[in-house]
Amino acid sequence: MLDRVVQGAVPRKHHIAFREVPDRLLYEEAYTRNGFDGPYTLAYHRGRPHALRAAPARHGAPLPAPAPARPLAKRHYRTQDLPAAGGPPIDARRRLLVGPDVTIGMITPDAEDPVYFADGDGDELLFAFQGGGLLRCPLGDLRFGAGDYVFVPRGLLHRILPDPGPQRWLSLELPGALRLPSQWRNETGQLRMDAPYSHRDFRRVVWVGPQDEGIRELVVKRGGAVHGFVHASSPLDVVGWDGSLYPFAFPILDFQPRAGLVHLPPTWHGTFAAPGVLICSFVPRMLDFHPEAIPCPYPHASVDVDEVIFYVRGEFTSRRGVGPGSISHHPAGTPHGPHPGAYEASIGVKSTSELAVMLDCHKPLAATEQAVAIEDPGYQDSFVET
Repeated sequence: MLDRVVQGAVPRKHHIAFREVPDRLLYEEAYTRNGFDGPYTLAYHRGRPHALRAAPARHGAPLPAPAPARPLAKRHYRTQDLPAAGGPPIDARRRLLVGPDVTIGMITPDAEDPVYFADGDGDELLFAFQGGGLLRCPLGDLRFGAGDYVFVPRGLLHRILPDPGPQRWLSLELPGALRLPSQWRNETGQLRMDAPYSHRDFRRVVWVGPQDEGIRELVVKRGGAVHGFVHASSPLDVVGWDGSLYPFAFPILDFQPRAGLVHLPPTWHGTFAAPGVLICSFVPRMLDFHPEAIPCPYPHASVDVDEVIFYVRGEFTSRRGVGPGSISHHPAGTPHGPHPGAYEASIGVKSTSELAVMLDCHKPLAATEQAVAIEDPGYQDSFVET
């Protein structure tokens, strides 16, 4: 959550009668966190937003089961080889790695969502690897493009309208609440002056006023399954709202990287956090400035986390054989680090052009059959010098 925003018309006090015209009472809808104890947003509808009837879910897919258990190994999945699913975003999702705290996948749409969608299981964070579009919800519209993170709060009705052209988006489904890491905030909740981003770097959803797209169908994901409903009237009938729970976009290149005397751990690149997950942004930056520094990450036995990196572009000095769209998965319990020669070759290097999204996951991730189909079989042995 970023800060409180108010858009459109709202009453002088919450939970009181609010009328657009004398004979039209508006309906206050609350989006809340942690029951009623966390961040919230109040939106004012012309119609009853909860007037729904059950119907078959014609779009969306349930969470897949993991593939059969496999030996512990470092893995490389080439999403570059994943055929575009096509269709609307709600149907164009391929889930690749699943765990208790995050499900990681790719979305490759070529059409607008024909229905509204609400994820009742958790927040969603997209990263637009290629393409962009418009996210539409009762709170307004949010434009995004290549290189943007896009946050969608749990339970918020929305649909996505992709722009023309190829689309490839990294998808992170998070059962726990996404937040900005606490070390970047001061005691009032404001982003610190030494944080790697500021409030100005985030684009908030922009309210556009009541509208009716003629869509009434809603798909809700809950318990890993999809459920269908039909609204009695347009759910985009909001005349105003205020609160701190809303979609936003953040351009990865607005992340302000740090450089140290020697190699800094991934926590310095922490951009978002959720229970059990730290999401980091590796962006082009200056490297360590000690005259004897080894900028390349040192081999490490991360016995507490699975490490996942999604490679966007640039020179990935610690890895070979990966390219834009690659996903590496180094599970907890086995040492991991740079490929042979990379550690030594990094001495004296002053900068890096890499752009990547990294996740540290405290609970194990398992591959789906769709991930197994695009795996690089030689990746584990590529760390052995020949």
